[in-house]
Amino acid sequence: MRNVRVTALKIAGGALTALLFAASAASAQTASQNFVAAPPGATACLGCHGAGATAFPPLSRLSSDEIATAMTGFRDGTREATLMNRIAKGFTPEESKAIADWLAAQQGKKP
Repeated sequence: MRNVRVTALKIAGGALTALLFAASAASAQTASQNFVAAPPGATACLGCHGAGATAFPPLSRLSSDEIATAMTGFRDGTREATLMNRIAKGFTPEESKAIADWLAAQQGKKP
């Protein structure tokens, strides 16, 4: 009788382990599907414009279109800047849009 209980406990323990592993794998798969890697250059923006920004406007207040429009203005010289004009010129319009979309998505805003 004791062997039957031990065997039943081993089976139950194995089933529980398998269930936990499956749940963990499903959770990791969902997380990886929701993860979008930052385009080149995007994370550098957060150094000056991140959550703790004090000297520069935090990008969390801006939509994707607002960020992309600002980058265009900096790049073509229609928006005054001391540093952003030089940074923006390093990105194509498509790269700027990808960065703007990613930054807005980090704040839960629509790209």
